[in-house]
Amino acid sequence: MSGKGSVFLLGPGFIGLEILGELIREGYQVTTLVRREEARKALEKLGSKTLLGSLDDHDIICSASAAADIVIHTATADHLKSAVSILDGLTERANSGKGSIYIHTSGCSAITDKSNGEYMSDKIYEDDKPETVDSISDDAPHRGIDLAIIKRRKELGHKAKISIVLPPVIYGVGKDNRLSIQIPTMTRFAIKHGFAGYVGKGKSVWGHVHVSDLARGYLTILHYMEATSGEKVLENPYFFIENGEEYSWGRCAEEIGKALEKVKKIQDPTPREIPRELYNYLFGEWSVAVIGENARNRANRLRALGWKPQEKSTFDSLVEDELPILLAEKIDFKGYSAPVAS
Repeated sequence: MSGKGSVFLLGPGFIGLEILGELIREGYQVTTLVRREEARKALEKLGSKTLLGSLDDHDIICSASAAADIVIHTATADHLKSAVSILDGLTERANSGKGSIYIHTSGCSAITDKSNGEYMSDKIYEDDKPETVDSISDDAPHRGIDLAIIKRRKELGHKAKISIVLPPVIYGVGKDNRLSIQIPTMTRFAIKHGFAGYVGKGKSVWGHVHVSDLARGYLTILHYMEATSGEKVLENPYFFIENGEEYSWGRCAEEIGKALEKVKKIQDPTPREIPRELYNYLFGEWSVAVIGENARNRANRLRALGWKPQEKSTFDSLVEDELPILLAEKIDFKGYSAPVAS
């Protein structure tokens, strides 16, 4: 693929806007799918073209995917129809003799266990050993969509370069002061209920990455896919992006408690287990899966490509960047109901 290819981006949210900024900075011509007319102006001001439509609009997504050299999906890890629409577009493009690149966003919820927070697992998934990811259950979170992509990937072969990114806990402040999901939700819970808490026993561990480091990781993956043959890309679909930090959910609650005590939002910073009857103020029935199990992994492939994390740590970011935004919110927080990217 000579020069900077054209990009079709789905999901101009917390992750997507950060990636969009990196793409524009590097000179890619980007078209972004937007659901609302009023959202177009801001994206066009950033330098992106826009296409009005929703994730359910098969023909719109299929046509845009067939027309683009590169497709990046960051909208959600749990919308099969949009992924299939992209794959149909890639198939149409392949049938006309053109190659393509597709980077799909899954999440590390796919590799969670059933620990219920009772222990830190010794199991570590490594992306340069794809068989470790292939070993997870077909009914794991996000896995059904990932498997549909892998099936079509095999059918298309070298005609389409397709990779799946599995982000861990994402933190930091994104464009327009957007926040991530897990740690801000735990913080809002603590502000509302007067204590910092965790689900289960709080001992399970996840990796972390700052949203800006994550976006640079996507660009590193994109550059690898541009420079690598379809046959080589076909050998391994998976990329993790983690910065080397791993924390238990109990430790996350502990740091939230200390931060909120300092600003006099809670009296006792000591974290404690959250009773199930309060899970609706977190992630409802998915609370244990999202903030209560292990999801340990290593981004070996990305590091081998030269990517290095550059941003501040999780808890420095919480205190310095995210907490001021959370404290300024004027909402009656009742839990997080949208699909979770991680």
